Amino acid sequence: MKLAYVIAPGRGKTNLLLAGVADALTRQGLALCGTVQLDTERAEDHHCDMDVLVLPDGPKIRISQYLGANARGCKLNPDALETAVGQTEDRLKAGADLLIVNKFGKQEAEGRGFREAVGEALARDIPAIIGVSEGSREAFMAFVGDAEQLSPDHDAVLSWAREATR
Repeated sequence: MKLAYVIAPGRGKTNLLLAGVADALTRQGLALCGTVQLDTERAEDHHCDMDVLVLPDGPKIRISQYLGANARGCKLNPDALETAVGQTEDRLKAGADLLIVNKFGKQEAEGRGFREAVGEALARDIPAIIGVSEGSREAFMAFVGDAEQLSPDHDAVLSWAREATR
């Protein structure tokens, strides 16, 4: 089983790391599937819009919903996330060298989201790199049993991906 995860400290850092790695691997000719998250800051109310790019070439799907300046609830749009999940699963069935999932978060911890895609990749012996939030690490490890934690460094993640896809 070739499964790794990364936790980069700082808001949005895991997203930036995985997006950069996906870009480098695509330029090297690897067939990727999964998602990377691209956030757009909204300075007027200190929030961001969350979009995911379905690998390898789109579409870009807005997975956040604006709930108002004073909203405290989760701004994730679960229907939009499931659209990205469905497209990822379809592409995974067509074959890939590597699965990248931007985040194992609350949806996955509760049995939804990208769980099936991760399981499918592992069943097909397709290596996977998963972004994990510190708050979801325990649920992630309970789901996968074992995975290699990578240093939150571009070169380290890239090196693991190259080795895993040989």
